[in-house]
Amino acid sequence: MTHVLTYDEIVHGLDDLPALPAAVLDLLRSVDEDDIDLAVLAQKVSYDPALTAKALRLANSSLYGLQVKITTVRQAITYLGFQATRNLIKAVAITRCFAGRSCAGFNHEAFWRHAIASAICAKALARHMRFHQDYAFTAGLLHDIGRLVLVSCFPRHYEAVLAWRASHDSALLEAERAVLDIDHVEAGLALAEHWRFSDTMRLAIGGHHTPEQAGASILATIVHVADAIAHALDLAQVDDELVPPLSEAAWYRLRLDDAACHRLFREVELQYEEIAAVLLP
Repeated sequence: MTHVLTYDEIVHGLDDLPALPAAVLDLLRSVDEDDIDLAVLAQKVSYDPALTAKALRLANSSLYGLQVKITTVRQAITYLGFQATRNLIKAVAITRCFAGRSCAGFNHEAFWRHAIASAICAKALARHMRFHQDYAFTAGLLHDIGRLVLVSCFPRHYEAVLAWRASHDSALLEAERAVLDIDHVEAGLALAEHWRFSDTMRLAIGGHHTPEQAGASILATIVHVADAIAHALDLAQVDDELVPPLSEAAWYRLRLDDAACHRLFREVELQYEEIAAVLLP
């Protein structure tokens, strides 16, 4: 039995995914409005108890390092900022869309643990590069989202990928290409187009394994390095996970010396469990 997939098949498979809830789409549109009313946005967020809890916990986390206790949604949005609030809404919505959709052998918790570690690391790298930290956090969180597309829409195909990987002791990316003749990067791009992610986010998702290519965005470079560091720190706690190859060009582009690396590793390790407790589905 062949398990080869085409890009068009993936695009059609996306129709099986639940649509983003109308309330979430309304929230995302609200955050994008130029003349947004903070009180109105806070009220909309407060209608979703799970989102409210996550917003408060995130605002009070060490990721933001605030010296005051945040007790209301309005305070949380004020301190998080509209972009971070939008990122949180999107993250919560996406985890809900993929809830309960899996295949044998795929570890959802490990997937999200790695995604969160990559997001924290990408945010720290973005600060080092004086790049938009919230964009980096979201890109780090969603860089492997194509894997969830493949697992959810083509579970039997992905079971074959996992079996091939186990028998060949390979990286998942290699196994995807060997079995499917396509990979999670292309699946992620299909989802990004389907859900109308920004061009910035699409470039990051599409380029995080190939940051050395001409025209690669700085965000793709940040996510590539963050992904490798998150694997190396093994915060997802997966015994058989391999550290992906690190692009030398990407590493030098970020201008990280030994001292900066040690600070980054320490920061990610210190923040990880707290942020994971907020964002894990």
